[in-house]
Amino acid sequence: MDWLIDPFSPSFMQRALLAGALVAAQCALIGVWIVLRRLNFLGDALAHGVVPGVAVAFLIGIDATVGAAVAAAIVVLGVTTIRQRTGLPEDTSIGMLFIGLLALGVIIISRSGSFAVDLTSFLFGNVLGVTWTDVAVQGVAVALSLVVTVVLYRGLVALSFDERKAQLLGLRPALVRLALLGLIALTVVTSFKTVGALLVFGLVVAPAATAILLVTRIPAAMVTSALLGVVAVVIGLLLSFHLDIAAGASMVATSVSIFFAVLLAQEASGWWRARRASLEPSSPGR
Repeated sequence: MDWLIDPFSPSFMQRALLAGALVAAQCALIGVWIVLRRLNFLGDALAHGVVPGVAVAFLIGIDATVGAAVAAAIVVLGVTTIRQRTGLPEDTSIGMLFIGLLALGVIIISRSGSFAVDLTSFLFGNVLGVTWTDVAVQGVAVALSLVVTVVLYRGLVALSFDERKAQLLGLRPALVRLALLGLIALTVVTSFKTVGALLVFGLVVAPAATAILLVTRIPAAMVTSALLGVVAVVIGLLLSFHLDIAAGASMVATSVSIFFAVLLAQEASGWWRARRASLEPSSPGR
């Protein structure tokens, strides 16, 4: 069992494990809503849309988290405003902001190569370099996300399945939608130091999609998603330690692999049940 225990002896690995577990928990809280509401494109846009904010933060010498938060707020407000003012489909406004902000980020990066290493860490994560302060911030973000999810649970459920019914029930879907966008932005902003802005969406979607394959109730899906995320974090860190590969990418790749493993297992199980049913002799009188 040394191969399982020894890698987590150093303090930096313990911090990485705790930070990764907190990220998995937070991603589980919003990932289920994203999958149910088919907001995958929006989440991806937010993850990429914070790039120019981080680039500007590096250039002017402030914390990258501040730049990411400002950029995420711009995406959320931009999507909401364009949707309300123009009547265009939501994915249209998301696409324009996604491409526009990503292009702006690339322009800024191309004009300054002095922070290439730091920016690479932001884009792809540096879970082995997280501090206890980062862990504490992640813990606060998880607690806040949990509180918002509990308070707005009925509205989030109604919004996920029938927005018009949510309006008729007085659940204020516009406010709930804005809160959900805020939770997605919070997850991206607080998790990029652990798994990177370009990879965080993998931990948001893959465990949630896997959980929805396994269970039907939303609370159970969130718990299952969190557990699957933690498993992916542990396996990813072990792979990183033993094979000397990128930790953040290993965690995300493991999470996606678990999804396909469950999907293939379900397909194989369904095929086997159908085959057995076809081979069973018909009952008399049929």
